[in-house]
Amino acid sequence: MASSSAASTARRDAPEPPDFGVLKRLARDQLIYLLEQLPGRKDLFIEPDLMSPLDRVATVSVLKQHEVDKLYRVENRPAASASDQLCFLVRPRVRTMRLIADMVNADKMSGRSRKYKIIFSPQKFHACEMVLEEEGVFGDVTCDEWSFYLLPLDEDIISMELPEFFRDYFLEGDHRWINSVARALQLLNSLYGPFSRAYGIGRCAKMSYELWRDLEEESDSDGQGRKPEIGNIFLMDRDIDYVTALCSQVVYEGLVDDTFRIKCGSVDFGPEVTSSDKSIKVLLNSQDKIFSQIRNEHFSSVFGFLSQKSRNLQAQYDRRQGMDIKQMKNFVSQELKGLKQEHRLLSLHIGACESIMKKKTKQDFQEMIKVEHALLEGFDIRESTSFIEEHIDRQVSPIESLRLMCLLSITENGLIPKDYRSLKTQYLQSYGPEHLLTFHNLKRIGLLTEQAAGETLTAVESRVSKLVTDRAAGKITDAFNSLAKKSNFRAISKKLSLIPRVDGEYNLKVPRDMAYVFSGAYTPLSCKIIEQVLERRGWQGLEEVLRLLNGNEFAMADGATEDGAAQRVVLVVLLGGCSYSEIAALRFLGKERGCRFIFLTTAITSSARLMEAMAEHKA
Repeated sequence: MASSSAASTARRDAPEPPDFGVLKRLARDQLIYLLEQLPGRKDLFIEPDLMSPLDRVATVSVLKQHEVDKLYRVENRPAASASDQLCFLVRPRVRTMRLIADMVNADKMSGRSRKYKIIFSPQKFHACEMVLEEEGVFGDVTCDEWSFYLLPLDEDIISMELPEFFRDYFLEGDHRWINSVARALQLLNSLYGPFSRAYGIGRCAKMSYELWRDLEEESDSDGQGRKPEIGNIFLMDRDIDYVTALCSQVVYEGLVDDTFRIKCGSVDFGPEVTSSDKSIKVLLNSQDKIFSQIRNEHFSSVFGFLSQKSRNLQAQYDRRQGMDIKQMKNFVSQELKGLKQEHRLLSLHIGACESIMKKKTKQDFQEMIKVEHALLEGFDIRESTSFIEEHIDRQVSPIESLRLMCLLSITENGLIPKDYRSLKTQYLQSYGPEHLLTFHNLKRIGLLTEQAAGETLTAVESRVSKLVTDRAAGKITDAFNSLAKKSNFRAISKKLSLIPRVDGEYNLKVPRDMAYVFSGAYTPLSCKIIEQVLERRGWQGLEEVLRLLNGNEFAMADGATEDGAAQRVVLVVLLGGCSYSEIAALRFLGKERGCRFIFLTTAITSSARLMEAMAEHKA
């Protein structure tokens, strides 16, 4: 496998990742404590998007042990509960508060007396308490916080499971989640730090870092005397690099996510994968012996590996033929169970590969990849535009058409007005006028923009946005920034050599750099920035790139003694989402450099998730 060959050339082995199991234990213990604050039998209403994260830290049996009787989903028409005590485990959302208030008020109207407890995760917001007060139920409920900021999805991935972070901050200019990020960093620093070096780029990254440092100064724990397990931290905003998130994923884990949608570290494989009439939920992590070997591989290498694995497994089964009774007994007790488990996983991943192949063949995937590569390199723009028009005309997929338009816009620094109007009109005619607001959102955030005549405003806008930097004016500045922001992708790509120069064909089986995650056509900008800054131990020599990226960079060293192993562990914090392609690229870099990257993200993202976040929600 490619990854093993990369590892063998590493100067030294990467350090082992820290044990993140403690994060789950802390979350579970705190939740149990909060449930016990409402003694006696109770029914628990859970917000749908908290169900999967909750399942990863506290099973139904654990909840039952602490007097939770029945479990319900929080939904528009809540289930009728007969319990005298209702507990709500929710995100801090205004619409959820209205649903809870309706339930409480309905009980009041019917003369029913019950106890109500609302547990907010990861924290409560003032706006929620205001709604409860407006609805006249604030005095009837008790409120608490479940500080469940961090969910380990694997040995090197931690998610905050806050997909709304992207839209809230980058589109709406809402800063409320920054406190959650700062508290998450404080928790990680207290358990695995102190972090001796911090780097970052982006407005949100800078605010989160500054608030985290403020929290550190206020707290008593100084971390002195503890041996750090993580030495470096790198924070980055998603809007520093939209291009990477918009590209089609071609590493196996990314393709599984794009095809089946990985949720909270697990995936539902339907009958088309399982070759039965049942769906199976599979946890995708390093414990899966098959998956761990193919997750970071380019898809073109995966089938070969799986067929070889299949032959090896068969050979191990065939060993039984010449065994005597004692050997057979040992084989059954020691090996057979493991082989059967491996065989089951192998069948599932082969089924998943076949399903991906079928879907991608239907979608003209190869043709689409060619167009993406042309856009990244800046060639054949007219042909690419024609392909997108045809894609829209054939109504292949509203999300995919939108993604290609955004990729064209961001690589070209905006569309010329004629093309913008033409593509927008065709899209609305093909997919429906209800998408009009989505175009407005994409323009505001800088994903799908129109080149202004002469571009005279941008210089003024960028000057103004640099002047307005204080936190109080944050919302205005964010709105201004996204309007003024130009991608400058071509110039950045040239400066950082994001498009590799290859003599002959790029070897995807034995990749030589991070560009393999996009078939050797493009090195992810986000990963290249991280590589360059860690190499230089700061931003020196990257001034021109910073100017093109709109700045907001920082680099801090706290002067703590630098432990060798910890200095080779880097916590990468991606605010607004991280894709599996970026994770695969940095895992590759880690093996090459003998260091370990740990990922903390507000949520796993992908091009489809980005586009869905920009669609107008029906409240």
